[in-house]
Amino acid sequence: MNEETKAIDQAVACMGDKEGKYLTFALADEEYGIGILKIKEIIGMMPITTVPQSPPFVKGVINLRGKVIPVIDLRLRFEMESIDYNERTCIIVVEIEAENGLIQLGIVVDSVCEVLNIPGEEIEETPSFGTKLNTEYIMGVAKMEGAVKILLHIEKILREEEIASIEDAA
Repeated sequence: MNEETKAIDQAVACMGDKEGKYLTFALADEEYGIGILKIKEIIGMMPITTVPQSPPFVKGVINLRGKVIPVIDLRLRFEMESIDYNERTCIIVVEIEAENGLIQLGIVVDSVCEVLNIPGEEIEETPSFGTKLNTEYIMGVAKMEGAVKILLHIEKILREEEIASIEDAA
């Protein structure tokens, strides 16, 4: 087996790890996806209690059935223009790995689109240019029905110290 064949086989195996079901959502004019296994629930907008001295992208905390959950605005996290929330704006509650174990985190998105089953061969490696995001957040790019969906590493959206400060606030 030559080096080129090995490299292709490794890339295919890597993409196979990424195939699966993704919840897709809109942010500005782009569509993103998060692995469905990270999603706990999707809720409509509800009152968010602000937390003093938190980063601008941290909207605050919500009380979801007696559990306090920190909420971030993904638009602000990605340094996009802020918009007013509307009837399609919602909070996706995800569960991420933190230093102290699993934590739940709410992320505000413009709207939820659909759940897609994305085969590994439809997912390409993260491009090194052409996206508005720091590429460390991106797991890959899915080509679906003539469109591109950016698949996110939800655990890498926040740095460890940001997660710790959000946990302290909650």
